[in-house]
Amino acid sequence: MDGLYDQLRIALHSVWRRRWLALGVAWALCLLGWLAIALVPSTYESKAKVLAQMQTILPDKIGITPAERQADLLRVKQMLTSTENLQKVVRGTDLNRLVASDRDLAAQVAALRTNIKIVAQLDNVIEISATSGVGGFSNAENARTSTAIVQSLLDFVSSGNLAGDRAETGQTLAFLDAELKRREAQLQEAEQRRAEFEARYMGMLPGVGSIPERLSAARIELANIDRDIVTNQSALSSIRTQMAGIPATIAAPNYGAPGAGFASAQLAALEAQLSQAQARGWTDRHPDVVATKAEIARLSPQAARERASGGAAMGTPNPAYASLRGMAAEKEAQISAALARKGQIQAAMAQVAAGGSDESDVAGQQERLSRDYDVLKRQYDKLVEDREQVRLRADAQSKTDAFNFRIIEPPSHPTVPASPNRPLFLTLILLVAVAGGVAAAFAKGQLQPTFPSQAKLEQALGLPVLGAISEVVTADRRAERRQRLKWFASAGGALAASYALLMLVEFWQRSTVA
Repeated sequence: MDGLYDQLRIALHSVWRRRWLALGVAWALCLLGWLAIALVPSTYESKAKVLAQMQTILPDKIGITPAERQADLLRVKQMLTSTENLQKVVRGTDLNRLVASDRDLAAQVAALRTNIKIVAQLDNVIEISATSGVGGFSNAENARTSTAIVQSLLDFVSSGNLAGDRAETGQTLAFLDAELKRREAQLQEAEQRRAEFEARYMGMLPGVGSIPERLSAARIELANIDRDIVTNQSALSSIRTQMAGIPATIAAPNYGAPGAGFASAQLAALEAQLSQAQARGWTDRHPDVVATKAEIARLSPQAARERASGGAAMGTPNPAYASLRGMAAEKEAQISAALARKGQIQAAMAQVAAGGSDESDVAGQQERLSRDYDVLKRQYDKLVEDREQVRLRADAQSKTDAFNFRIIEPPSHPTVPASPNRPLFLTLILLVAVAGGVAAAFAKGQLQPTFPSQAKLEQALGLPVLGAISEVVTADRRAERRQRLKWFASAGGALAASYALLMLVEFWQRSTVA
């Protein structure tokens, strides 16, 4: 412990002997450090907080997800620091004094972008901060500029200029409208081709569904028609056989009007039926009309003969014969109608067969037409749905505010520089300078070949030291040392006074900003 104490005393003595060197190094380091700190401009920072209240009811109803709303919030942050907005900030603050050309404006915008920070905090709170440390500005001007920058950004938020450019939505709607017109034309063409195909191949075929299904139904109907024709022909043959064995009239001399007979009465009845059919709008190609005209043509000669003979000798019509005659006419009409329908179905089937090598070709054409139409219809419906969705979202964004910005903390007015912390740096420089001076004095003492004590001399030579002669200080030497001590104290006091003066100047400058 005594050795350590001796080493400390020796070190302090060595530094004290070279105290002027220590003071000079301290002065030099202080001057350099304080000058460097003085050249660094003070940077002032202003902060504000904004609450971005997002809508929750309407966006959810129209399909705007929370992720999309967060993306909108990010877009708001990006638009705040857009070049256009930053140019307005530069033009509206004291930074405009530094702008003499477009290049200067671009440089100020680039510097301003690095000096602005927008941080999204919890609960949709946005903190906006801006710093100003222009070398040509005073502290008060830098403080005022930082506040003006934050206030300009808040003005952009409050004015609602961050709703975004609607050009993108307009372009999307224009594209969808043009695409819808093009798809609508394609859909009409596909629909027309399908209608022409159906009118060509499927208009006369019975049943519903595809070509194979309709052809199968046509074959079944043809089989039914053939069966009905055979049945009706057999019934007609039986009726005609019965008619051959029954007289057409019954002798009744005093019955009936002169000139009237069975054929004439039946002809009149058929002509009345023909008139009723024409009144109903039936054409000459109608099976009943065709059968009625054929019966009229058959009975016309017989009626003429009855009228020529006077009709009295013919007697009255036989009711049984008349009934069989009506049944025969009905069967003939049914056979004619069945034959006509059979011809129509066979013609339609022949037309289908003429459309391809076999039924599969026509069925393939129908499937392709239906598939093309269905694909175009789905695409068209999807585009209509997308267009309405985009239009609804555009209306929701343009007619309502996705965000409701509320300033919860106005821009602060800084009175203390954010950087540099001059009082702290001035103090640190002073301490470092003093430590550097002491270190320089101690290092010089270690480099000089002297021995501060007898023990050091014995240790270096390895020989015993017999004695030591102490220094004899005269009165003149003592007075000189006192004078030098005064000078040293004055120089040290001047260093401390310089430090105190710099601190006073710093706090005075801060008071001018306040």
